[in-house]
Amino acid sequence: MKLNIKSKIVLLLVLLMNAFGLKAQSKQTYSLQELVESAMKTNQLLTIKDWQILEKKSKLSEDNIRKYPAASMDGNYQYNFKLAELTIPAGVLGSVTTNTGTEQLLPQESSKFTLGERHTYGIGLSVYQPISQQGKIKTGLDLNRLDIQLTEKEKLKASQQLRLSIEKLYYGVLIVQKKAEESKAKLALAKAKLYDAEGALNAGKIISVSIAGLQASIAEEEQNNMKLTMQVQDYLSDLSYLSNIKADSLVIKDIDLRNESLKVLDEYKADAVANPDLQIAQITKEKALLGVKAAQQGNIPDLGAVAGYSYQYGNPILPTVNFFVGLNLKWNLQDLFTNKEVLNQRIFQVRQAEENISYLKNQLNSEVEKAWRKVNQSKILIGVAQKVVKYRHDALKEQHDKSASGMNIKTEMLEVQAHLAQAEADLYAAELSYLVAVAELNSLIGK
Repeated sequence: MKLNIKSKIVLLLVLLMNAFGLKAQSKQTYSLQELVESAMKTNQLLTIKDWQILEKKSKLSEDNIRKYPAASMDGNYQYNFKLAELTIPAGVLGSVTTNTGTEQLLPQESSKFTLGERHTYGIGLSVYQPISQQGKIKTGLDLNRLDIQLTEKEKLKASQQLRLSIEKLYYGVLIVQKKAEESKAKLALAKAKLYDAEGALNAGKIISVSIAGLQASIAEEEQNNMKLTMQVQDYLSDLSYLSNIKADSLVIKDIDLRNESLKVLDEYKADAVANPDLQIAQITKEKALLGVKAAQQGNIPDLGAVAGYSYQYGNPILPTVNFFVGLNLKWNLQDLFTNKEVLNQRIFQVRQAEENISYLKNQLNSEVEKAWRKVNQSKILIGVAQKVVKYRHDALKEQHDKSASGMNIKTEMLEVQAHLAQAEADLYAAELSYLVAVAELNSLIGK
């Protein structure tokens, strides 16, 4: 019976280990580029922009049809319960003298004639070709094209913001993970110091020591390690949301640190013309200018050519078949007064757009200078951090030499290792901060 219970326990442990192994195997490592590509394919905001672009292209096609002749067809059927009658009184046409010398009225007596048919129907086809409004239609098409460009720039802006957010989170995870390694080294050092203190106290080598203080140090490092773990979880959760990859299967790859060649500040300012916000502002100004043009064209009367064909049955007064051509003129004279105010509004919109472009350029120059300065500062910090790491490696080598000759203790080695872990974490953070600064600078210039 006991053997059977033990066998079941062993089987359960094997199943749990297999399940844990399968869960571990389900995790996949993703690079920064893979996360960005996944986000670009699945981000709902970008998908919405794609649909908006298609919508505006369809609107362009719709308005383009308006410059061609517009054909309309109509038809009717009518049953008349009472028909009209035409009465011709006697003598209405005068009179004539007969052979007998008498006067005969024309007509001789009053007559009644029924007009029309009880069943009447007709069908007509007309074609209208706008003439004077062709310029205004073209202006409307140009506005539609600018709307498409505007939405495309908005999509570009959203995609660049998405890429930058993923890069910041990605580098943030790597930085925090490195700091977690530093925290583990400090925790190991704190535990070693407590162990040595307790051993020395029990052996009577020391009279008193702050055991509680050492325990507090351990608790603080454990708390710090937990905070870092939670921070990584938060970053991974945000990455999961942006890339549409499940957080429990998301593991990020380490990166090859690189130093990009930095151009002079003026070149970055010149490249800032590709900034999406600035391009959106310029398109907005172009739309405002076209709005002024459309307001000026609003005073032109609507003149067009019309042609058609009609067929009717049942009305004897009208022709059965009729072809016609002509011109049609419509002109709302009130528009001469209202368009003046519309034109003023459009001119004010142009002024606003010009001021907005000037404001964005000044703001963009300031942000480019700040980002460029941040990149240079990050490079300086990397150089300082590299020196610290070198000195900490030298210190660790000295400790290894002492250990080989039996001259040091474990806590001294752990303390040097903890300092080295901190220096390496600071260097790693500085290098990734440099990449973040470069990403921000590239985002500002629309790269």
